[in-house]
Amino acid sequence: MMAFHDVGIVGAGLMGSGIAQVCAQAGMRVILMDIHDTALETARKNIAWSVEKFVEKGKLKEDADTILSRISLTTILDELSNVDIVIENVPEDVSLKQKIFKALSGIVREDAPLASDTSAIPITELAAVSRYPERVLGLHFFSPAQMMNAVEVIRGVTTSDKTMNSGVAFVEQIGKKPIRVERDIAGFLLNRINFPSTIEAIRLVEEGIATVEEIDTGMRLAFGRRMGPFETGDMVGLDVMMQAMMSTYEETKDMKFYPPVLMQRKVRAGHLGVKTRKGWYDYNEDGTRKT
Repeated sequence: MMAFHDVGIVGAGLMGSGIAQVCAQAGMRVILMDIHDTALETARKNIAWSVEKFVEKGKLKEDADTILSRISLTTILDELSNVDIVIENVPEDVSLKQKIFKALSGIVREDAPLASDTSAIPITELAAVSRYPERVLGLHFFSPAQMMNAVEVIRGVTTSDKTMNSGVAFVEQIGKKPIRVERDIAGFLLNRINFPSTIEAIRLVEEGIATVEEIDTGMRLAFGRRMGPFETGDMVGLDVMMQAMMSTYEETKDMKFYPPVLMQRKVRAGHLGVKTRKGWYDYNEDGTRKT
């Protein structure tokens, strides 16, 4: 099984920058691509801040400058032509993702796996537009990628065994635990379990059964979760989570995945979580929660 040295990442948002940091910390060279210079600059600052925090806490053997030197930024997709693997991290829009996968087919080396970090869109839909559908798979990281150890490795209908095994090897090389998903269904494995509980939590708030704070506290203390469902939603982004729920609902037509009205209202109001300083909770400029 090949070792991975050079990684291409398309999309420099929260997840893309987090995965770039994880790969750089694992000793890989990373090309982080985004069409927006401002997104790349924000990613650069966020990665530098995060790496410094890891260094301060003694969690890394290398200094911050060494790790950061492995990450290069670009707005040109063609610069990913010689990487060992590409991971796509753009918004949950099927047509946008398909456009990227179609373009990557003519750019990336013929032996490089093409992965999507989508949280709900079936991998087969993305592979269908690729010149090499057998090389397309899902690598679904969880937020924040720097902290969460599980990564779903998802097989599409056309994904080859070689590509699946390469995905597993890549996840292990960056120090994460691969969770194999052998059938391509909307929402994959862990979100199929998690979405209904999050939706039920929101409905309980809608009905006045409990507050956001009480539910988050209870979920942490009773089930050992690092964060409650509302804290998680604010960090991931309510818009991102709602898009993933809708993708799963549209594929399954099962109402247990349909976003509650309260969540829809908050998204339309622009209360998206930490990134807008207001979601289920209110936040300061530095991202800490207001008390």
